[in-house]
Amino acid sequence: QVQLVESGGGSVQAGGSLRLSCAASGYTYRSMAWFRQAPGKEREGVAAINIGVGYTYYADSVKGRFTISQNNARNTLDLQMNSLKPDDTAMYYCACGRRDIGWYWNRPGKYDSWGQGTQVTVSS
Repeated sequence: QVQLVESGGGSVQAGGSLRLSCAASGYTYRSMAWFRQAPGKEREGVAAINIGVGYTYYADSVKGRFTISQNNARNTLDLQMNSLKPDDTAMYYCACGRRDIGWYWNRPGKYDSWGQGTQVTVSS
């Protein structure tokens, strides 16, 4: 059974930074991603990575501000979020998949397991 555990959420003022981490165990996964969902909105892809080659994908809304990376020392997938905006407020979810992902990286159905989420709140 795959287990994904997110951490690092919290409240911050606009312009601030947060770092989310996701620890995954249970099987060999090839892709991981961060999604977010704000109240009343659909879940949207934030960033994703193909584990083997390290190729990354980003939503246009976060390019240049967010960085997804593997932390091999801690065996986690991290999301560094800088220059946060009130529009970034949402529940953030970690997801992982058994297959490589490509242009369809932001489709939730392409991932096999999900974490419980961690809340990020950005105040103006």
